[in-house]
Order: sequence, then structure tokens, then C-alpha cells
Amino acid sequence: MLHELKNIIHTAKIAKGLNIKTALASVVSLKGSSYRSSGVRMLVQANGKMIGAVSGGCVEKEILRQAQRVFKINTPLLMEYDGRYRLGCDGILSILIEPFNPEEDFFSAFEKQYSSRKPFEIVSYYSKETSKKNEGGSYFVFSNKLFPISKSKIEKGLDEFHQIIEPNFKLIIVGSEHDSVPLCGYASAAGWEVDIISPTKDSKTIENFPGATNYFEINEIEFGCIDFDSQTAVIIMTHNYARDLKYLSALATKKIEYIGLLGPSERREKILHDLLEKNELLSDGFLDTIYGPAGINIGAETPQEIAISILAEILSVFRKQKPISLKDKQIGIHQ
Repeated sequence: MLHELKNIIHTAKIAKGLNIKTALASVVSLKGSSYRSSGVRMLVQANGKMIGAVSGGCVEKEILRQAQRVFKINTPLLMEYDGRYRLGCDGILSILIEPFNPEEDFFSAFEKQYSSRKPFEIVSYYSKETSKKNEGGSYFVFSNKLFPISKSKIEKGLDEFHQIIEPNFKLIIVGSEHDSVPLCGYASAAGWEVDIISPTKDSKTIENFPGATNYFEINEIEFGCIDFDSQTAVIIMTHNYARDLKYLSALATKKIEYIGLLGPSERREKILHDLLEKNELLSDGFLDTIYGPAGINIGAETPQEIAISILAEILSVFRKQKPISLKDKQIGIHQ
């Protein structure tokens, strides 16, 4: 969600410089089923432009209409959208629409916060009572400092919605062969940060990998000096057995949720055998984070399909979900 929020706030900053009013719409409560879960946000500009979405496209027109009132009265508004009657869905959304007019230091504080790759909190206050639907507002909390996004006064006794915003997913791709390109592009399109690690010097640059955040030509020793946080996954795909083994060995003391290996299961077993021969003290926990062949079984054949399969597996690991067809899921999609 952070990549969506970055786009929203970047747009709001530009609009503020052009004296265009903006309003932030946040889903603060959800009863039943909906296309997106609570905490999703979008930005509405006074000129009618919208950034982001809180649904598949059905709710946004109503948010745009309600936002005009917010621009006029300059106070928040709680809007309720009942999808049972309009969409045939089973969801009732409570959406807080509020003026987005933070102090100037908010923007620099936000940039500093997301660059640190540390989580932060957003707290929204609202009320479903008819007499209090124009009360409330939201705070961003960076390093225990509150940043209100408007000058609305928040009364006591209102309902609260707390959300922790985690850092963007980061995918580190070790390997700069042709199949790294679609994997990089699809991960970037999903809002992930992508670092390309090239094991050897070649004629390629970051321009060869559209969507990449960084491109490094480093060996396995330098690679082992990188700090990995809890939102980072690694896929090793140099297409060279000896190099794959070296880069995997460099991760032996790291705490990483997902390490993917290309190639058949026999290749994985040989790499793990050689890895254990070099380091008998490898923990079972580390070995459990190694996924090879990387990806879930969707019949992927092409590099593009394989990239989709790998990204789906990474998501399932980080979100702690077993990949199944949603038609077979017995509870709500977002539960």
C-alpha cells in the first residue's frame, strides 16, 4: 500500500503548489465483502482528477461527488456506501473524506520516513452517528510525532481506525540475464522496489531493467554485507551453479523470509548439499526460507509466466497464505 500512498502524497504536494484543493478518501470501516480492504485510500482534486482507487471503479464516482461538499465546507465527511443494493456485493464501506492540507514539513517528514524503510502509523477518527459525520480526521505518526493532514478539530469519543504502513516490498534479483527483465518489470508494476545484482561486469546498465530501483555489480562478499529487512525477498538466478552457490552462501547468516532458486528440484538438493558441506551449522530455519524451484504451480512456461509464478509465491509467503482458487476459500477474500 505504501507505493499507492507515495503517489497520492506526491500528487497532493504538486496540487498544493498549484493552489488546487485536495481531499483524502480513506476506507476506515468495512462490513462484509469488498474489492479492497480497510485502509485503502485515494486522492480527489477540486478539478475532478482522482489518484488511486478504493474499489474496482464503482465507488469512486460517489466519492468524487461527496468530495465536492468537503471542498465547500472544508470539514471531513463520513460517507457510507452500501454495495448490497448498488453492486450486488455484500459490503458496506465507511469512507472518511477529509481536506488534505498538512503543514509543509509533512512532505519532507514523509519522504524521510519511507526512505528509512521503517513502518509508521496512520490514525483516523470518525463517527457513524448522523450528527457527527462531519467530525474527525487523520494523523500520520512519524517517529512518535503527529502530523495532522488538516486543521479539523478531533473531538473525544470518536471511533478510531489504526493502520500500520509497512515499507514497500523489496525484491533483490541476483542475476542480469534476459529472464530477470520481466521479473523486474512485473515486481515494479506491483509497487515493489527492485535491486538488480550483476555478478560480473558486463555491458548492461539499469536502463536494461525497466522499473529497477538500483543496479549493482558486486561479488558475493560485497553482497553478504547488505542489510536485509523483513520486507525483502531474494531470488538467485545467475544461471551459473557455482555463482548461485556463492551468493546463497553469503546469505547463510541473514534473516530473510524468502530466498528463491531457479532450476529443478535436483539442482536445489545439490546446492543445499554443497552448502551444508561448507557450513554444517546452518539452521533449519534458514533452509526453510529457500524455495526451489521458485514459484507456484500454475503451468508457467515463458519467462513472463515464470515471473508471475515467482511473485505469486513471494506474496503467499509474506502474507502467510496457501495458494488456492478464491472460489475454494471459505471466508472473505481479505480475511
